[in-house]
Amino acid sequence: MKRVLLLLVIILFNKVGFSQQTATIQGLIKSKSGVVPGATVQIPATQTGDVADADGHFKLSDLEPGNYKLEFRSIGYKPLIKTVNISAGQNLEVNVSLEENSLGLDEVVVTGTMKPTFVKSSPVKVSVVTSEYFNTFTPAAASSVVEGIKLVNGVQEVVACGVCFTNSISINGLPGPYTAVLMDGTPIYGNLASVYGLNGIPSMIIDRFEVIKGPSSTLYGSEAVAGVINIITKDPEDQPLLSIDVMGTSHLESFGNLSAAPSIGKSHGFIGLNYAYINDFDDRNNDGFADMINLDRYSLFTKWNIHRPSNKKFTVAAKYFYEDRRNGVEEFLKDRNYQELRGSDEIYGESIYTHRAELFGTYELPTNTNLKIDYSLSQHLQDSYYGADYYEAEQGIAFANFIWDKQLNDHSILAGITSRYQHYDDNTVATSDSDSDKNSPDNQFIPGVFLQDEWVISEKLSLLTGGRLDHYTSHGAIFSPRFNAKYKPGKWTTLRANFGTGFRIVNLFTEDHAFITGQRSVEIVEELKPERSLNGNVNLNHVYSLGKSQGTVDFDVYYTYFSNKIIPNYDDPNKIVYANTDGHAITKGLGINVTHDFYFPLAVNVGFNVQEATQTEPNEEGTLETTSIEFAPEWSGVITANYTWTQPKINIAYTLRLTGTMALPAVYDVGQDGEPLAEPRPTESESYMFHNIQLSKEISNTWSVYGGVQNLFDYVQPISPLTGFNDPNAPTGFSPYFDTAYAYAPIHGREFYLGVKWNLSKGH
Repeated sequence: MKRVLLLLVIILFNKVGFSQQTATIQGLIKSKSGVVPGATVQIPATQTGDVADADGHFKLSDLEPGNYKLEFRSIGYKPLIKTVNISAGQNLEVNVSLEENSLGLDEVVVTGTMKPTFVKSSPVKVSVVTSEYFNTFTPAAASSVVEGIKLVNGVQEVVACGVCFTNSISINGLPGPYTAVLMDGTPIYGNLASVYGLNGIPSMIIDRFEVIKGPSSTLYGSEAVAGVINIITKDPEDQPLLSIDVMGTSHLESFGNLSAAPSIGKSHGFIGLNYAYINDFDDRNNDGFADMINLDRYSLFTKWNIHRPSNKKFTVAAKYFYEDRRNGVEEFLKDRNYQELRGSDEIYGESIYTHRAELFGTYELPTNTNLKIDYSLSQHLQDSYYGADYYEAEQGIAFANFIWDKQLNDHSILAGITSRYQHYDDNTVATSDSDSDKNSPDNQFIPGVFLQDEWVISEKLSLLTGGRLDHYTSHGAIFSPRFNAKYKPGKWTTLRANFGTGFRIVNLFTEDHAFITGQRSVEIVEELKPERSLNGNVNLNHVYSLGKSQGTVDFDVYYTYFSNKIIPNYDDPNKIVYANTDGHAITKGLGINVTHDFYFPLAVNVGFNVQEATQTEPNEEGTLETTSIEFAPEWSGVITANYTWTQPKINIAYTLRLTGTMALPAVYDVGQDGEPLAEPRPTESESYMFHNIQLSKEISNTWSVYGGVQNLFDYVQPISPLTGFNDPNAPTGFSPYFDTAYAYAPIHGREFYLGVKWNLSKGH
């Protein structure tokens, strides 16, 4: 018996002694947005692990002394591996900060509700593209918001003219003027600016842009019918002290960014200059016109965060944009002859001078209540010749949003008063008095009010309701309601349903340049009424884990019904006829997007969108007839993939854009006798693919280089976007049958580029 008791005592003391030799690891898991509750920490070699509590704390106990690899993971963040060494009896504290991955669940967005919230918390589906993301796939010095937006599933660039290459942004098949483009939350790009001004928003000034698909007129008024693109400019405090980015291409193009981020006292500023230079004639399709635009472009931008003792926000930003854009036959462009040949009726060319100035920002009132003013001023001047036709236009917009934000228990109330003044004038019949034949500029003061309530019913369900009332002198009061619901059946699954209305006041002569870039006359057969739309959208988002990797699946179904739809009719080769449709128009479709971050440094995004955009009108016999809306692809897709070699600091990024068939306008080629052929060109395009690849290498903390190929497999539209250029009875470009509207795919071939970046951080 004594021997048994002695053995038990020995075992007990050995056990106590052993436990005294074990160690503990504890700490905090956080990110730039705060603590990360529910994050896991694991020692793969021993399968020992823990889950962080609500405050982000974790603890691993009873560990033997030695070296351990700790693996930290949480959905929405990149995995982190940290090696530690612990000794007997040690209590080691390990605090880590996880980096968000491309899933972007903790990106802060403001567009859906007009106030900051996280992507995962927003009741409105918001797609976010950061500057880091689109600079990974596009050359930073040359890219603009138009280039970056192509990375969003269901969003395309639409080129309206095969000579001057005017472009716009289409969401879910709707033309560019149906998309509201905002700068830091304020509508600053009127219809005239959307024709040429969007190319003057360089990546240099963009922190991110947020995309909402579907009508958002409740918050942003007219033009927000197809959706909203909100460009968030960079925060001066986060920018390097000095930065230079220059690049050149195989098509003899040159682009560059130069920026500085000075400080004056406690106020921080950002100053940047962007330039673009293209001056090369290349006529691959042998239509006599250059295949790409020539231009000189300069954009100067500054933004300041003004320090106030109250710490209330006060930002002031300004941008000046100048562009000398031209294209035409070789003689027009050679040796800059266009400067003397502008307006010639013998040597065809198009020359557009654009001057644009913008001022915008936010001022929070020094009150205990959350009150602020978002403001913007813009002035846009266009001096242009399209062949011998002179087009001069001016548009000014003054905008102010007075916003009140209040949290009342489970309700978040947002209310506001909007004042918008618009001035538009040009030298066409659009601004002339039909009775006196005198110039009559279009001046509009548009007051509005809106109210929104976000109600958090439970952890799983929240509702967002709102309405807006605007008053137009010509059209009276226009009311736009909205309803949004978000339901979370599980932690990583979110279902959103959005319903609302949209409206749009049309300015034809700033939206469709076909009446001046070709030889068509214009007919407006009735007084045009505002376009109205009803929209429904359902979104399902699920975050998943697959082994050691993770990703998201995003699924959208949308439907929009238009009344009073204004669609230009090009059936007569000599006319463009504008009218509200007697029938209706419908766009509907579905989209799916999968983003996956692998355990190794590879991230892949795959998006695909299928849609149908139609208009239904009575034909000559009075029978309703349905046709497809032009330039709306029946399907489209975007695939991106990027891989990073950590040790050599090399990143390779690949982009594939797919564009399906689309309806095209009926245009007629000219025969050898100078008369239009009996049959038009095909009124449906072919599908095509566009491949890009970019490599970047970090040389040091300050230097990096990048290079790549755009249009890797050299796809070009197999037929010229121009018709009537070969009329034997008229000089090139001056035929009565000359038309520029058959542009549906790139005619700019394969292009190589090489660039270099230099950044000097504020710590140096």
